[in-house]
Amino acid sequence: MPMDAKDIERMIREAIPDASVKIEDLRGDGDHYAAYVSSPAFAGKSRVQQHQMVYNALQDKMGGELHALALQTSVPE
Repeated sequence: MPMDAKDIERMIREAIPDASVKIEDLRGDGDHYAAYVSSPAFAGKSRVQQHQMVYNALQDKMGGELHALALQTSVPE
């Protein structure tokens, strides 16, 4: 069963409360999303560590309900 964009956003915001999150359904199928996440919590962390924080927020959904996620992270200016 596909995952709703609002659920993805909610899970990220719960794990990273100060994050700015934008979710885009890339194909309109509920299986392929792009996530743009910006947070002060990413400061001083490598891109890999930032992505791990987001993937951890999604718990066990990756590879199951959430088939594909193109992820871009940043620290706000």
